[in-house]
Amino acid sequence: METNCRIIATPAELEKAAGQFERETVVAVDLEADSMYHFKEKVCLVQIATKKLSVMVDPLMIEDLSPLRPLFSNSGIRKVFHGADYDVRSLYRDFNIRINNLFDTELASRFLGLKESGLQAVLKMFFNVDIDKKFQKKDWSRRPLPKEMTAYASTDVMYLLPLAEILIRQLEDIGRLDWVREECDDLAKVRPDLTEAGPLFLKFKGAGRLKSRSLAVLEALLQFRKQVAEEKDKPLFKIIGNDSLMKIATARPVSLRRLKRTNTLSNRQLSMYGSDMIQVVAGALKIPDDELPVYISRKTPALPRGAPRRIKALKTWRTSTAKTLKIHPGMLCNNALITTVAVSNPVDENALASIAGMKQWQKRVFGKEIIRVLKKTS
Repeated sequence: METNCRIIATPAELEKAAGQFERETVVAVDLEADSMYHFKEKVCLVQIATKKLSVMVDPLMIEDLSPLRPLFSNSGIRKVFHGADYDVRSLYRDFNIRINNLFDTELASRFLGLKESGLQAVLKMFFNVDIDKKFQKKDWSRRPLPKEMTAYASTDVMYLLPLAEILIRQLEDIGRLDWVREECDDLAKVRPDLTEAGPLFLKFKGAGRLKSRSLAVLEALLQFRKQVAEEKDKPLFKIIGNDSLMKIATARPVSLRRLKRTNTLSNRQLSMYGSDMIQVVAGALKIPDDELPVYISRKTPALPRGAPRRIKALKTWRTSTAKTLKIHPGMLCNNALITTVAVSNPVDENALASIAGMKQWQKRVFGKEIIRVLKKTS
């Protein structure tokens, strides 16, 4: 598949390209970012393509991408992504771009029951095309971009439109296109979590298992790592890994010898950060007992009588139905929604319709069955 692809690196070029795309009814979109190489990730390339035109917008050369906002907000133009969650969040975070009329080919693939829904697998299945995943981990903030990277970026997006056409036809044939459209509408509304309030350990996996003293050490180490990463402009994992921090927080070493005995850091890391980390640990160990942090877990409220039985019945129904439809059970109804329905225990479809979180397609297609399962269980 050949297409006319060019890099957009000036405001004038962007204005012209945006005007061209606004005359289309459907465009394909993909992003490349630098999360593997910098402390604060950013979008480094925005690929937009039609069947005849393909461009790569360079946000590192053009600070203002507002000319693209009308394109993305225009509900009359379908925007085709693959695995859009990250892209939707990033476009909003970096450029305040909101998306209307999104179609996600990865989501569509899962609702069709494809065993593998990654772009590499899907393109191989439908077009016998191989894409090299190694480029996903390259530094997209490099300038100038090597030819092989720009070639990958243009290839990555040019197949999305014919792929979407195939998937839409197949979804229409089995009556699931409306399901995917509603899911895509919700997906277009996701937003990045920009809140930094509270201690860092609240977003650290496993922190809830630590006692208060070790939790204080972990928080001090997390703050230290964040400061170093920001100074060096590197992602956190390239400074010190999470597993290493957890082991150090548990061991609480107060000397280089004890830190080395934890076998968590390389010789280079010990040389660069060892002395500072010992001081960080020692400082956390001096915090008075009444000032130590406490990990407050969100306890799941006790379920009302009969709810566990209804949850089990709904999951059994979901497994059976998903097997018949040949899709993953979670696509029909996730566990959180099943619990909500079981607790609410609606007596009819009107009551079911009032439950927050249920999609219109779920109510329309499976409402009667869900009520039947609940009544049978009761």
